[in-house]
Amino acid sequence: DWSISLSCICLFTKGKKKLHLGVNSGATHFAIESPAINEATFCCPDEMGWKPQKVPVIPSDGDISKTRRTTLPVNKLKLALAEKGYQDKVITSNDAGRFVCNYVYYHSLRFAEQNGTTSLFVHVPLFTTIDEKTQMEFVASLLDVISLLA
Repeated sequence: DWSISLSCICLFTKGKKKLHLGVNSGATHFAIESPAINEATFCCPDEMGWKPQKVPVIPSDGDISKTRRTTLPVNKLKLALAEKGYQDKVITSNDAGRFVCNYVYYHSLRFAEQNGTTSLFVHVPLFTTIDEKTQMEFVASLLDVISLLA
């Protein structure tokens, strides 16, 4: 049950900043996601066989057009990462999709809003597109930049 799993994650993570990473197999860049949308429309079933179509992630939040945004300055994050050498590898995005990544991000942004924390989601490409070493270095740089800007 996703709601139980997400509640447990939020309950046991006590830090003030949450960073989520998700793989986008079609990506050629790192994508810093700004909003998440209260819509679950899965293109295929998740690991438990659930395949919602135009269902609110959190029904009590209203309809599927509701959005939540990170409080982190995504454009400043992108610029700071460009200064660290990732100018050709990072973009900002206003669409986290409607699959599991958006679902998790929406819950995390809601939790952050309710608890005075910060959340960010970054889509990463496959290691065949940007190698593992570069991705690990990118995440380390991202964490550094977040600590300076947040």
